[in-house]
Amino acid sequence: MKLIWLGHSGFRIETGDAVILLDPFLTGSPVFPDDKRGEAIEGATHLLLTHGHGDHASDAVPIAKELDIPIYCIHELSIMLGAEGAETVGFGKGGTVDLGGVKVTMVNATHSASVDYKDGNPAYAGQPAGFMIEAEGHTIYVSGDTDIMADMDWMGELHNPDIGILAAGGHFTMDMKRAAWASKKYFNFKTVIPCHYKTFDALEQSAQALIDGLPGVDVIEPEMLKAIEI
Repeated sequence: MKLIWLGHSGFRIETGDAVILLDPFLTGSPVFPDDKRGEAIEGATHLLLTHGHGDHASDAVPIAKELDIPIYCIHELSIMLGAEGAETVGFGKGGTVDLGGVKVTMVNATHSASVDYKDGNPAYAGQPAGFMIEAEGHTIYVSGDTDIMADMDWMGELHNPDIGILAAGGHFTMDMKRAAWASKKYFNFKTVIPCHYKTFDALEQSAQALIDGLPGVDVIEPEMLKAIEI
């Protein structure tokens, strides 16, 4: 399995025959190199969105149309993006979908969720979500944009993820210290990959507080387009 960071909260997940693009924010991203777009999306088979904010979903429809691949997201957002001509599969929290042999279960996140990158006022787009992704004997917890929440207790016990991809830049989500606390309190991660940081000035620029807070856990600060092999 390869986890490839695309900047901010975007990842390319390569496992088996599936190539999943998770929250790919490429166009207009302050950190993603424009000339690497083709490399980032090449051969993708599925697109997975945690919620509708522009720094997660604004590239979804163009990529889905270009590659002729489906977008998987919460029901209301799927209707909105489907109206733009993309193939979408809407599902809900507690639901599980099969993405080319990869099982993805939608779980809760605490955040806001609108389509805010179109003209006019932000439009309601369902609720924010995280995911539990099962592949190759591993379970990855994708927190999505969230703060600490009591739901992490049962999520950690029921799904027992060994890998955490955690939005931990602060300001809009939990910060590095809070993410470290939640990881120790609710999960038994072997590997943690922070995201949703370093992109904008308001966000944390270092994961050192997360590293310091999780001794014995392999905290990997991702590098642009460099594969993390699990």
